[in-house]
Amino acid sequence: MNNNKIGMFDSGIGGLTVLKELRKLLPNENYIYYADSKNNPYGEKSDSELMDIVTNIVDFLISKDVKIIVIACNTATTRCINRLRKMYPDMIFVGTEPAIKVACDKNYKNTLVMATPGTIKSERTHELVKLNKKRDQKITLLPCKGLADAIESGNKDNVNKVLHKLLDKYVDEDIDSIVLGCTHYPHAKKNIKELFPKAKLIDGNKGVSKQVKRQLESHNLLSDSTTHGKVKMIYNK
Repeated sequence: MNNNKIGMFDSGIGGLTVLKELRKLLPNENYIYYADSKNNPYGEKSDSELMDIVTNIVDFLISKDVKIIVIACNTATTRCINRLRKMYPDMIFVGTEPAIKVACDKNYKNTLVMATPGTIKSERTHELVKLNKKRDQKITLLPCKGLADAIESGNKDNVNKVLHKLLDKYVDEDIDSIVLGCTHYPHAKKNIKELFPKAKLIDGNKGVSKQVKRQLESHNLLSDSTTHGKVKMIYNK
C-alpha cells in the first residue's frame, strides 16, 4: 500500500473533469493537480515546444513524490506519452485520448470528434479511427481551434461564439454522437447539447479513472487511508 499522491496535469482547468471522476472512484487518494494555464492551449504548440513544457511538469511532479502521473489532456497524451514512458521508465503514466473506441463500440453511425488541432493531427487519433471504425460508421474529425482557450478564459459569450463558428455547419447532418476529445470541452456540454439535442456526448474521463485504479492495484499502490484524500492545486498562470 502507498499513500503518496496521484499527480495530474493539464493546460489549465480542463483536467478537473478527469479529477472529478477520479475522486468519485478513488476518494481516499491524495492528489496534486498542475494547471498549466500559462501555456494553454497545448494543441497549438509544436512537438518540441510541447515536450519541453510537459517534461518540466513531469519533473516537478516527480519531485513531489507522486506514485503515478495522469496526463489529463488529450493533446499531451496523443503527442507525448510514448516518449515520456521511455524517458521515465520508473514512472507509471496514464493518458487521456479521444473516446473514439467508445463511440464505435456503441455502434453510433455518425460521430463528430471535437478536439484541438494538435490532437486531430496526431498519429494516435488517426490510429484510433482506423482501429475502431466499422464500415457503416462515419467519423468526422473536427479541429476546434480556440475552443479550449475560450473555455479556459471563462468568457461564456466567447465560448458560444466559437462553438457556433465550429458547429453550425453540422447541425443538419444527423450527428448521433459527439466525442469530446479535449478535457476542457465537458465544461461546455450544455452549450453543445443545445446545438445537438439528440446526440450522445462522450468523453473518456470514466475510462481514465478506471485505468488509474487498475494500474494502482496492479502495482500495489492503492492508498490504505480510510479518510477522504485532499487535492493540492498548483497554478502556472
